[in-house]
Amino acid sequence: MNPGVSVFYLLLCLAAAYWGRNRRFGFWGFFFGSLLLTPAVGLLLVIASAPIAGASDEKRRG
Repeated sequence: MNPGVSVFYLLLCLAAAYWGRNRRFGFWGFFFGSLLLTPAVGLLLVIASAPIAGASDEKRRG
């Protein structure tokens, strides 16, 4: 596989993991899920998953 395509795929997996960091499966769960399936499926899982209770409250407090 072309190294550029591999790096792009990895960056998309990292993006899905970053957006899922405050969700039920966390950063690493979404990262490995995106690696095993596809980044598009990983993003769908992020959208479908429930946020961690109180995660938004911690961000507001600083």
